[in-house]
Amino acid sequence: MTIKGGITVEDATVEAFRGTVRGPVLRPGDEGYDAARRVWNGMIDRYPAFIVRCTGVADVMNSVAFARENELLIAVRGGGHSVAGNGTCDGGIVIDLSPMKVIRIDPTNHVARAQGGATWGDLDHESQQFGLAVTGGLVSSTGIAGLTLGGGQGWLVRKLGLASDNLLAADVVTADGRSVRASEDENPDLFWGIRGGGGNFGIVTSFEYRLHSIGPTVLGGPIFYAIEDAGALLRFFRDYMADAPPELGALCAFLTAPAEPFLPEQVHGRVVAAVIACYPGDLTRGEEILRPLRTFKHPLADLVGPVPYEALQGSFDAGHPHGQRNYWKSSYVNHLSDSLIETTIAHAARMPSPMTTAYFLRLEGAISRLPEDHTAYSHREAGYDFNILTKWVDPEEDGRQIAWTRAFWEAIQPFAAHSVYVNNLGEEGSDRVREAYTPTKWARLAALKNSYDPSNVFRLNQNISPNP
Repeated sequence: MTIKGGITVEDATVEAFRGTVRGPVLRPGDEGYDAARRVWNGMIDRYPAFIVRCTGVADVMNSVAFARENELLIAVRGGGHSVAGNGTCDGGIVIDLSPMKVIRIDPTNHVARAQGGATWGDLDHESQQFGLAVTGGLVSSTGIAGLTLGGGQGWLVRKLGLASDNLLAADVVTADGRSVRASEDENPDLFWGIRGGGGNFGIVTSFEYRLHSIGPTVLGGPIFYAIEDAGALLRFFRDYMADAPPELGALCAFLTAPAEPFLPEQVHGRVVAAVIACYPGDLTRGEEILRPLRTFKHPLADLVGPVPYEALQGSFDAGHPHGQRNYWKSSYVNHLSDSLIETTIAHAARMPSPMTTAYFLRLEGAISRLPEDHTAYSHREAGYDFNILTKWVDPEEDGRQIAWTRAFWEAIQPFAAHSVYVNNLGEEGSDRVREAYTPTKWARLAALKNSYDPSNVFRLNQNISPNP
């Protein structure tokens, strides 16, 4: 079998490999191949030579060995949510962990152990049975692996810190095919690096998290405002969140109003502003805390109320379905100046796709209380994570949608911190990857890469190259 790049893998070699793994090995033309090669971002359309649907750690180890022996490009898939499409490749091998979803909750010690193919929806479903949770993504179908390895923001980030801040240990298959444990006591250098350094140092087959008493009911939901009130809303949001308790998670977003009965018919299909909040503490106290945000102006709709935490975690799912075309741009922002607010509204009001959202997620809180060098995740001092999530369906719209997104992002750069959350990056080049880290951390990560993956076997990621 000759594959991309002129590499030849003999059929006998492939069959021998099949005998070393329990999960199916899919090749072009096999039943299930086409579905297995597709990832969440519909712009990504790649054709790997092999997809290994791993059932356990042995499958992962043997797949890495097979790829190295045959000089195959490796893509690692957990949830498949990477906007850059790093969970698949052309002509190489996809090591697919998505069948590996076993989760065990220790309610006595507040610990979760989850395999690398689990999603946040999977983990929340299990942990919420015991009124426990850890910071997870804003979309429940996001994989725990990619989100945690890049840091891990979510509704609980101001209260609990990042998902990676709550990681106790991980099992990692390294580039030489070994499975090692990383924790504060075992391979602490690797443990430091996987908490923010992405998938550069190996394939994490299981995660161990510290859980916290959260839910099952929290106070949360969106409050919608007319676009004409967006300036006043963002200025109020800025001042309000400056003194808000760290238990409160919140973002301020721009989106197209859905044709739902809770919104006035005259705004259906128009861009509106919204604050979405999550208060995971005492509900009566939460009502007091959120009252100023709900009453400073008359909203179009106020849907804040007691809601299962698991439901709030899935509330964005409908707007982020599998297969839409996605193009994102992102930057950290330290302060919402009046000029930044005006610039944001001017561009957001002209969204060319009704599926697109742009938002400021309030950070600080528990993130900024940890020392900057605590993990590889950088820029703990950032005030907001600003994101433009442009989504559409028609490929003929690619040019227009991407051009609008870039113009919007470039317009806010004079107000941005020139740093970025690594999980929000698409295919933007090595300079942008560097912006996700401080220079000191970049040097330390490059040295760690040189130690664990000097040949850059794991390079389909936001790549940190090994030192020469």
